[in-house]
Amino acid sequence: MMIELFFAVLGALFSVVNPLGAVPVFLAMTPNYTPVERNQTARSTGIYFTIILLGFFFAGTLILEFFGIRISAMRIAGGVMILSSGYGLISGKFAENRAVNKEVEEEALQRQDISFAPLAMPLLSGPGSISYLITQYNENPSWEAHLVVAAVIVFLGVLVYLILRSAPYLYRLLGEAGLNALSRIMGFIVMSLGVQYIIFGIIQLVEGMK
Repeated sequence: MMIELFFAVLGALFSVVNPLGAVPVFLAMTPNYTPVERNQTARSTGIYFTIILLGFFFAGTLILEFFGIRISAMRIAGGVMILSSGYGLISGKFAENRAVNKEVEEEALQRQDISFAPLAMPLLSGPGSISYLITQYNENPSWEAHLVVAAVIVFLGVLVYLILRSAPYLYRLLGEAGLNALSRIMGFIVMSLGVQYIIFGIIQLVEGMK
């Protein structure tokens, strides 16, 4: 059961985060970095990414209670964000969909540390992944399940680090076309996940009104 949960959450969260889609953006923001500097940035990004998602995962319910938001509403809103993220992947606008435009990239070129912003947030951890994790926290209330999801977040943080660290090699291996093709496949999966969340959210909302 817990193993199935681990791989189910890992597959969904990896698709929503899509660290492979961040490879061209990462390289565009670090053109003058030495290999050591790029590795340090990749490591810091992975750490920040993990901390951000763990924080929202465990504190997400408190945030909902503070603002008086129902989990069904969060599911619908999260589904819309995930659907939008998937559309961004399919249309080849991964960075723009994560609020990383040309102006942000140009600003990043002038900064000494880009690992927290814009890399860890909003490029990798955004509304889609955060809403997904908050929903998972409420759907799987046991501490065992919480630990499994937390383990997924940590594991994905390590994957983010390894992928960004290997960005130059991945870009040479797959090229822009290969990365775009993978992003479009991920986009289809993410859009399906978003539609599913919207439908389940509407059903849950209607049932709660009876």
